[in-house]
Amino acid sequence: MGLAGLLLYNRLNPPAPLYGSAYPPGTAAPDLRGTGENGQPLALADLKGKTVAVFFGFLHCPNYCPATLAALERVRQTLPQQQREQFVTLLVSVDPRRDTPALMKKYVKYFNASARGLIIPDTQLPKAAAGWGVGYQYVDEKDGEYQVNHTTGTYLVDRVGNRRLVWDYLQLTTNPQRVAQDVQVVLE
Repeated sequence: MGLAGLLLYNRLNPPAPLYGSAYPPGTAAPDLRGTGENGQPLALADLKGKTVAVFFGFLHCPNYCPATLAALERVRQTLPQQQREQFVTLLVSVDPRRDTPALMKKYVKYFNASARGLIIPDTQLPKAAAGWGVGYQYVDEKDGEYQVNHTTGTYLVDRVGNRRLVWDYLQLTTNPQRVAQDVQVVLE
């Protein structure tokens, strides 16, 4: 519902020439905290000073998650070197039952050595995801195996902790150069 409202808002009030859907100025990013890919506590606030692409996904994802992380790395590679260092990808797990810090580290570092992963406990994940307008659902549970249906938007958080915009999956994966232009606007 929140994402639909944002998309409608931007259709009626188009912001500066951004490719993604912009949030109203000063929209604080909701809190995210849990265990990082290195097994240590990690919060989104720990990444202040960086521009962060936040994506909710899971490590057993057969399609959207690896494609999104690969696209975010293409975006990062499009940036000038000094801006690359200021841009961080953060994968937030919607599958804390199976996603461990060790697996998360291996997964995110495969795409980008500076990427981060966050595992939020099962009991806190619903509230954290809802704060971002993210939905997820465990499906086809059989013999302990399952998939997770989830929102596929990627959210850009600026260096002071404001949510600036969201890209849908197709925007992100089909036009990384245009997404990189959005990142550069936010970095400046």
